Amino acid sequence: MHSMSVAQPGVEPTEDAPADPAVTSADRGRLVPLAKIAVFDLAGPLVTYSVLRSAGMSTVGALILSGVFPAFGVLLGVARDRRVDFFGVLVLAGIAVGTALGLASGSARLVLLEGSVPTAVFGAVCIGSLWTARPLMYRFAIEFIGADTPKGRDFADNWRYPGFRHAFRVTTVVWGVAYLAEAIARVIIVESTSTGTALVMSKVMPYAVAGVLAAWNVAYGRRARRRGERLGAAAHARGEVPPPMPS
Repeated sequence: MHSMSVAQPGVEPTEDAPADPAVTSADRGRLVPLAKIAVFDLAGPLVTYSVLRSAGMSTVGALILSGVFPAFGVLLGVARDRRVDFFGVLVLAGIAVGTALGLASGSARLVLLEGSVPTAVFGAVCIGSLWTARPLMYRFAIEFIGADTPKGRDFADNWRYPGFRHAFRVTTVVWGVAYLAEAIARVIIVESTSTGTALVMSKVMPYAVAGVLAAWNVAYGRRARRRGERLGAAAHARGEVPPPMPS
C-alpha cells in the first residue's frame, strides 16, 4: 500500500475559479504531494533497491532498506500536520510486518507482501463500515469539507435523503471491493513474477487503482448530484417537507 490519496466523493466545485495569484499559489501547493509521492513512494524505493542490489546486497536486505523512503515520507507528513494519518498508520504497519517477516524468514516474497496487508485492511474496513451509522467514504468526505463549517453542516444535513445515503454506500462498496481486489492482485504478482518486477508493480499499482477510482468517483458523484437536484426540485414543487434525519 502507499500513502493513499483518497478522492473525496460528492465534493465538486460549483464554478470555475478565477485565475488569480491565490489560485496559482494553490496550484503550486498541489505539486508538493505529487513530488512527495515521486520521491518517497516511487523513485526512492526503486532506485535504492537497484543500487543496493548492484552493490551486492541480498534481495531481502535491499527490499527492507528500500522501505525506509515510504516510512520517512509518512513521518514527514506526521511532523508537518502534527497528527497521525490513518493511511500513514497502515503504511507503517505494512512496512513493519514486511520487515519482520523478511528478517525472520529470509524470504523476499514475504517482504514484498507488506503492501497487501494495509490494502486489504482498508478494503475490509470500507466494507465493514456499511454496517455502521455512516459509511467510511462519507466520513472521509465530511472530514475533507470540515464538519464544523457552514458547508460541512449543509453537507451533513443531506444525510436525511435516501438517495444521498445510497450514493455513499455505493461509493464505499466500490472502493472496498477495489482495494480487496488490489490486495489479491499484489499477492498473485509477488508469487508469479521476479522480485524486481513485483517491486515495480507494487509501487505503481496503487496509484493506477486510485486514479481509476477517482475518475469513477467524479463521474458517479456528478450523476448522483444531478439526480438529487432533480428529485429535490420536484419535491419542493410539490410542497413536501424534508424527510426526518435517520438515527
